Amino acid sequence: MIKTISIKSFKSIENLDLELGRLNVFVGANGSGKSNILEGIGVLSAAADGKVNDQTLLQRGVRPGVPNLYKSAFPVTVGRAPSHIWFSGKADDVRYDVSLNNPLDAPSPAWLYKHELWEDAARKLASRGPNMSNPGNKEAGLAALKAVELLKDDPALQLLRRLQSYVIYTPTTPVLRGVAPETQPRHPLGLSGGGLPDAVEELLNRVKNKKPPFKHIEDILDGVTPLIGWAKNFSVGHATELFLSAAAQTTAKVVAFEDRFMAQGRNLLSGYDASEGALYILFLAVLAAHPQAPSIMAIDNADHGLNPGLAKRLMTAFAQWILADSKSARQFLITSHNPAVLDGLPLQDDRVRLFTVDRDNLGKTYVRRVVVNEQMLKLSEQGWTLSRMWMNKLIGGMPDV
Repeated sequence: MIKTISIKSFKSIENLDLELGRLNVFVGANGSGKSNILEGIGVLSAAADGKVNDQTLLQRGVRPGVPNLYKSAFPVTVGRAPSHIWFSGKADDVRYDVSLNNPLDAPSPAWLYKHELWEDAARKLASRGPNMSNPGNKEAGLAALKAVELLKDDPALQLLRRLQSYVIYTPTTPVLRGVAPETQPRHPLGLSGGGLPDAVEELLNRVKNKKPPFKHIEDILDGVTPLIGWAKNFSVGHATELFLSAAAQTTAKVVAFEDRFMAQGRNLLSGYDASEGALYILFLAVLAAHPQAPSIMAIDNADHGLNPGLAKRLMTAFAQWILADSKSARQFLITSHNPAVLDGLPLQDDRVRLFTVDRDNLGKTYVRRVVVNEQMLKLSEQGWTLSRMWMNKLIGGMPDV
């Protein structure tokens, strides 16, 4: 598991160190730098994979940017501004550090590796710097090349592979419904939510064959407060077999829901007609449970199409799904603007971490982890929820507007 992420001189981030858990939630004002954090890790991911250009960034859900925008442009009173952007990922005794450069006046399609270090407590697996007599192809990552020399269970290789797997999901309703194309397809889900019917079908087949995750399906449909209370069941079928308007462009397969309140025979809804919240619940269930989902991933704006009550219940269930999976130890980074999401977080578990994101009086992004303290416990005893504390500016991440 990745323990620490560091970012320097990237967009609004001058210097940032993050101590990660399994589920990491970031809240803050629009423009505070939440997405910059996610995208900074995306640049680190591309570097660990051996190439940083528009294509490799887009594949990870990162908005490509010219050096003028990627490099921090804060005024410097002493010395000169850094000429490069810098990133690091650490896991126990293993670390991967990289700095990248691209000239402002004549930017090239690919960023150049300036420094690169991949090491553990006993070995320096890859190292390069600008003063080397033969630095090789500066557009190609050295660690990615050296990775072929390590066995698959080597902790150093596991860190690199985990970094390489990172992507940022930003689901959109038209893509989840299947009426808009997925621009960044992946397996099991595209970065905008494309391929949801196939991914859901794979999950249902695992349940049918008595493979995990049973709990996910139970939470969605059963229990005292099911996540999709109006549905009796859900499945995946062919678009031609469902009640779809001819004008509804769709994929070959669609998610189908049985409405528990409507008459039999007229109670079948496709993903095109169902609520976007129901589709988003299935989207999160796939990412939490599918065996081929990335080992570390981000979800930007995790309150997509959810009312406050459902947002809280879904976050509670989502945290349980993640923490119950000890085998893969997947890590999630989530941004949200919905206060109710906070009330679903089991912050007493150190594997779940809440961060507030702000910008200081110089415009620099800074992050503070919210740790339950005596004052918060006293307020909780008086009926204060975590969302109320956030809205009343007691934990940070709330703008003065």
